[in-house]
Amino acid sequence: MKSILVVDDEVGARESLRMVLKTDYEVSLAKDAEEAFQKIAKQSPDVILLDIILPDMDGLKVLEKVKQKDPGAIVIMITATKTVKTAVEAMKLGAYDYITKPFDVDELRLIVNRAISTQALQNEVDYLREEIEKNYGFGNIIGESRLMHDIFGVVKQIADSKTTVLIMGESGTGKELVSRAIHYNSNRKDHPFVTINSAAIPDTLIESELFGYEKGAFTNALEKKLGRFEIAQRGTLFLDEIGELSLATQAKILRFLEEKEFTRVGGSKTIKVDVRLITATNKDLPQLVKKNAFREDLYYRINVVPIIIPPLRDRKEDIPILAEHFRKKFNIENNKKVEGVSEQAIEMMMNYEWPGNVRELENLMERVIALTPNRIIQANELPISIVNVSKINGLKDSILDGKVTLLRAEEEFEKEIILDALNKTNNVQSHAADLLGISRRILKYKMDKLGIGQDHLEDS
Repeated sequence: MKSILVVDDEVGARESLRMVLKTDYEVSLAKDAEEAFQKIAKQSPDVILLDIILPDMDGLKVLEKVKQKDPGAIVIMITATKTVKTAVEAMKLGAYDYITKPFDVDELRLIVNRAISTQALQNEVDYLREEIEKNYGFGNIIGESRLMHDIFGVVKQIADSKTTVLIMGESGTGKELVSRAIHYNSNRKDHPFVTINSAAIPDTLIESELFGYEKGAFTNALEKKLGRFEIAQRGTLFLDEIGELSLATQAKILRFLEEKEFTRVGGSKTIKVDVRLITATNKDLPQLVKKNAFREDLYYRINVVPIIIPPLRDRKEDIPILAEHFRKKFNIENNKKVEGVSEQAIEMMMNYEWPGNVRELENLMERVIALTPNRIIQANELPISIVNVSKINGLKDSILDGKVTLLRAEEEFEKEIILDALNKTNNVQSHAADLLGISRRILKYKMDKLGIGQDHLEDS
């Protein structure tokens, strides 16, 4: 049950309020400011009904102290008709509303119910904001490699600045995650973080998506629509795949960066906004500039602080940490208790190139967690494409590191291929030979040479 604290020096007023509210709420009473502060500290009431005139302290001063300690506190002022002006002053200091004596019971209940709803909504907003900050804080960008630590350092340095940021990296490296970390660790975090993917919106619509449009601007413009720049007021706009924008739209982005203003499609009014722009691309913008496919002046305006996110293949030391992070994440989401990933499976992951980067690893872990019983993930449970590529890359690295000779690596690779062919054909050598495109005699010769034993000598 929600709780209400009534603070009033008149016994009759306190009891009247208690009688009206006790059916729906847990009501406690205080006769002065001193007792009120004690009960607030001990009980943390959801709503405070506070008389403006108290024997030991002015009600406005009590309100001020309460709001200093808890800016989100819901305080409704109690006043006599002759002090309504003071109640209005209290509203300016952060009071939620006020009621006048003598009380109108229905009005009282309505105001208190509305205050309780507001308090519940505020709690939900605070919770969601906390969850967002937790999900998009620095701690959620996983990596202990030197490359990632360098990125963490840059993000922390620029988070509170107004400077434009260009994030570059292959698809799946986590460009949006970095942009969210910048926003949610900046002084704009309590304002919108708005995203738009240029590649996902047709060129004919991108301008109206960014800048909005006026009613009647085109055939289907039945109502005025705000663009992403207006929606992001005082916050951050993340413009992904900026290399996909047409030269005409690039010119309008440039104007916004230079003037901090724009006009809606079909409009003439200039609109000024305070928005930080973070852009991202997986393209080589300098090459696009040389080909006259991207404006050079815009490139220099967005490239004030460049952040280059390395592909996963260049920070393989982060793979075990990422795998463990995704294991925990998908265990929770799928109500599973997968215990870990075997050393052999991790080794295969480390030998794989990950063309889809962190996103590919995340998708892999989600699939494996869903299909694996509650135990340690084994290497043979990884997709065959990863297993095979990993073996090839492992041999290659062993040769280049001087651990094995090229001849030995060739023998190991050939043996692995023959064993796979035999297993795939249930050890029927003639079928395995056909699969490999060689004669059965040559297959038998190679098996003897490579020491493939009796388990694989059966035939039909």
